[in-house]
Amino acid sequence: MTVTIVGSQLGDEGKGALVDRWGGDADVVVRYQGGDNAGHTVVEGGEEYKLSLVPSGAVRGKVGVLGNGCVVNPRTLFDEIDGLREKGLDPDVRVARRAHVIMPYHRVLDGIEEEVKAEDESGTEVGTTGRGIGPTYEDKVGRRGVRIGDLADRETLRERLEYVVPQKRALVEDVHGLEIDGTDREDAFDVDALLEEFAEFGERLADGGMTVNCSDFLHHRMQAGDRIMFEGAQGTSIDIDHGNYPFVTSSNPTAGGAAVGSGVGPTVVGQGEVVGIVKAYLSRVGSGPMPTELDGDEQEEALADFIREKGGEFGTVTGRPRRIGWLDLPMLRHASRVSGFTGVAVNHVDVLAGLDELKVAHAYELDGEVIETVPATAEEWARCEPIYREFDTWDEVDWTAVAEAGYDALPEATQTYLAYIAEEVDADVYAVGVGPDREDTVEVVNPYKKQ
Repeated sequence: MTVTIVGSQLGDEGKGALVDRWGGDADVVVRYQGGDNAGHTVVEGGEEYKLSLVPSGAVRGKVGVLGNGCVVNPRTLFDEIDGLREKGLDPDVRVARRAHVIMPYHRVLDGIEEEVKAEDESGTEVGTTGRGIGPTYEDKVGRRGVRIGDLADRETLRERLEYVVPQKRALVEDVHGLEIDGTDREDAFDVDALLEEFAEFGERLADGGMTVNCSDFLHHRMQAGDRIMFEGAQGTSIDIDHGNYPFVTSSNPTAGGAAVGSGVGPTVVGQGEVVGIVKAYLSRVGSGPMPTELDGDEQEEALADFIREKGGEFGTVTGRPRRIGWLDLPMLRHASRVSGFTGVAVNHVDVLAGLDELKVAHAYELDGEVIETVPATAEEWARCEPIYREFDTWDEVDWTAVAEAGYDALPEATQTYLAYIAEEVDADVYAVGVGPDREDTVEVVNPYKKQ
């Protein structure tokens, strides 16, 4: 059986907490897209684990797989593995040989290109994490990338680098007019230095038995009866195809990406559970439209600050403060349709406790027309005016006691809010997050035990 975890909004929905909780019933947890631009925070017994590449199931001792749809920075990978070992864990991480490698020159180019966009009024600043994700996917599609399987073969690795590095050097020097030699960029464009460092990574991967043919590996695990969890990074509205382009990531966080990014068939994913993770309000790191953003006046900005501080709304990877807005139902309807949600988990309802008002964008008005889903272009989305519905607020309660007691212990107003979300996305509520710890979750349905 499979369970696929998908972000329903703009990322940062709290997917890691549900992967950690339900991952206890999985045998293998698979990341199927993205790289170390994805932030997953898992809290267990008061201990906080901040992960950006290692699948969240590592905290539960599960086999973690970085699928072929991922882009992998070996520096980050081994730093995280070593950090988990220092905390007493023994992560078992496998990496698809077909996954592409984030090289140092990708990170340099990511930073340069974002700076150029920021300075050029005609450019579109996306607000990337600067981790080299986009440039690596560009090389993948351009058929000039370095794959994990290449790292174990020095001659192949040298051939790949000797082909691509001069192109990257020319891009920096001739197109952007920047110096490389004699700067801190120099090592990122040195074929010999890159060969030595990344061949060593290849040896460490090989010595640890960490690389796999992902499709074959997962096929045999499922044949043996193992339960598989697919862990999406980021969120639907920044999917390269289904998000608000160009303010998107470079991969497919939606459920279809689980099949392509891991090598299992779409019928395998489709026969399993697909759970959309929803934050009870909206947050965003980076640029792009956000119709429900709380930034209109001092009162709204104060409310945004309150939610941001209470909810810890600062990027796991970047540390940047997130933009805050009311829940956006057109966004959630779109997410449910493109991934086929069988259930949803709604997180951070505790953060909304004690507010004087509570709103949800039920629909948009776009150029005089009422629409109930997101438009296809960012320009249209930016012109959308939210049509709000107001809901009763709820008071602070002992959320730990609520988590222990179950769904019926939630405040009545909270239950009304959740029922509205479930009806609008046509998917039952499987869980409600009422705090950061693993046990601070009101579980209604465990997708692995659903009858």
